[in-house]
Amino acid sequence: MKPVRIATRRSALALWQARYVATRIEEELGAPVELLPLSTSGDRLRGPLAVAGGKGLFVKEIEQALLEGRADVAVHSGKDLPAHLPPELPIVAVPPREDARDALLAARRGTLLADLPQGARVGTGSVRRAAQLRRLRPDFEIVPLRGNVPTRIEKLESESLDAVILACAGLERLSLASRIDERISTAQLLPAVAQGSLAVQARRGETLAEELTVLGDPASAARFEAERAFLAELGGDCSAPIAALAETIDADRLRFQGLVLSPDGRRSAETQSEAPVDHAAQAGREAGLRVLAEGGREILADAQADLPA
Repeated sequence: MKPVRIATRRSALALWQARYVATRIEEELGAPVELLPLSTSGDRLRGPLAVAGGKGLFVKEIEQALLEGRADVAVHSGKDLPAHLPPELPIVAVPPREDARDALLAARRGTLLADLPQGARVGTGSVRRAAQLRRLRPDFEIVPLRGNVPTRIEKLESESLDAVILACAGLERLSLASRIDERISTAQLLPAVAQGSLAVQARRGETLAEELTVLGDPASAARFEAERAFLAELGGDCSAPIAALAETIDADRLRFQGLVLSPDGRRSAETQSEAPVDHAAQAGREAGLRVLAEGGREILADAQADLPA
């Protein structure tokens, strides 16, 4: 039997995610699997992601491998996906979602976000986290971070930081959950769109694309669809802090929260709603329209205008 070739980034986290999907494919489809690790433009980037082109830099080369037939499947972190994807490369499965929350890793073990000292140096590579932290604690000094998860943890010491903020899901997948000092409440830091989700991408119309749907989890997929629809309605990427969280209340209903902030955290537009699970995408779109009408459009425009040329 011909192996299923999975395109993935080369980081330890991306490889874990690809191996997880590979194992599921072997179990569910009985097919052998090969990994195709690729270096993306986002991995090679040294400057701010928003300035260089946004989240699409993490998927461009991987999608190209699919389009050229060098790979059959791609595995992505849901939060790395840009607002719009090529129509010929749909997301065919969303496996069970991990913890969507952000994690605080403190230099002084056991320290919580509320206990960090005045003027604490907090590292993050996310404009969303930075804006929400500035809104919560204007006294914080936000230190920009790039690099993979282990590199960011190392910078706690090398850059004399008081804390770094990372995704709970990534730490769990790398067996680093014991390093988490606080799983931050979503009331304090609303997560990134699709944080904690994996997205399995394949070529439209192929038999494999249909077969891969067995890897999906309906509740996780509904949450993913709602949050992605919100992002698409806003047309957002990395230039403005955008956050969203959809949660299933029960088998039939979904709770949605969406947020747009200015990078300094001083202005915001946000919404909360409930909707039937089978109207998840519609709920996300409607939330996006509400946020735009309540000041989000101006916040997004100003954030884009402030980007360096």
